[in-house]
Amino acid sequence: MEFQYDGQRCRERIKCKPTPANVRKLTLFRDEIIESIAAGTFDYQATFPESNRFKVKAPLSDDQTIGHWLKVLLDRNEQTLKASSYATLTITAKKLDKAFGSLRLNEIKRRHVREYCEKLACGNRQIRKLVSALKQAIDCAVDDEVIDGNPIRDFSFKRIEPPKEDHVDPLTKDEVAVLLGSIDGPFKNFCQFAIWTGLRTSELVALEWCDIDFIRGVIRISKAKTQDARQAETTKTKSGTRDIKLLPPALEALQRQKPHTFMLARQVFMIDGKPFTGAVHVWREWKRALHRAGIRYRNPYQTRHTFASFMLSAGENINWLAKQMGHTKVTTTLQHYARFMPDENDQYGLKAVELFSSNI
Repeated sequence: MEFQYDGQRCRERIKCKPTPANVRKLTLFRDEIIESIAAGTFDYQATFPESNRFKVKAPLSDDQTIGHWLKVLLDRNEQTLKASSYATLTITAKKLDKAFGSLRLNEIKRRHVREYCEKLACGNRQIRKLVSALKQAIDCAVDDEVIDGNPIRDFSFKRIEPPKEDHVDPLTKDEVAVLLGSIDGPFKNFCQFAIWTGLRTSELVALEWCDIDFIRGVIRISKAKTQDARQAETTKTKSGTRDIKLLPPALEALQRQKPHTFMLARQVFMIDGKPFTGAVHVWREWKRALHRAGIRYRNPYQTRHTFASFMLSAGENINWLAKQMGHTKVTTTLQHYARFMPDENDQYGLKAVELFSSNI
């Protein structure tokens, strides 16, 4: 006989012959057990006095709440996640603790999670992160054999969303000229280098002089520094570790930067004699620069998009660009930047017609 009690799957063997009459009796007996469990009057030991499992079926202790296992999830990921990922998980766990922290493991139901998701004022991507973290927390309890299974393991939620906005908003050629003409010093070097390398902000902040091979004309990208990290970490993806070509405008920016930091620090780019602490520091300086230049504000990540738009608009090879950008697949590059590729020639396809249509 099998049934659920206190969030656990229970199996008890009852000795009897498998006759139709006994099967009917056992079915009625199981129905009575389920009804008593629902009414809160079920006594495991009295019902199955010979079972050696009833002690395990006692109510869960107070420290086995969802809130407890959210803390366990954080503890187990502190040494394995990157600083930025762990900071995001911490924020997520706090939100979940507020909603589910007081619930015990045997109390959480799929409807609780569904009702929570329906009230959220965020997109499907954020909802997936929240639900995923909640599942992971409960899975910790499953791994520790506190409960037999995760009641929301297969749960999913998706609401209808409008098409995503295109966040690719690069600077134009004229805007780049105005921007670089209105600033000077180390931050001008930073901006020019960023625009002509397409590096992520976290990669720019972590860049050191030892990463630059002036003889080969390449830059070795192997680390990144986010706002939450105390020191540089590995790149965002495996393909993010790469060698990129040092184009002349980027090389020019480095040569101008040498007097400022080459003999003073490992970092290539600094501000006011100190290394950038992360993206927030860059964003502050970038906002000031755009304001002085009279250019419509976009976030500094648009320097990466500007590089990609320049390359594709000029007809550069998209496979080469994907490697420069650190994209795992060329399809990622196409997804973001295909609209910057030169317009199709109206003569496309006519060569094939000329070669193969004469005998048709």
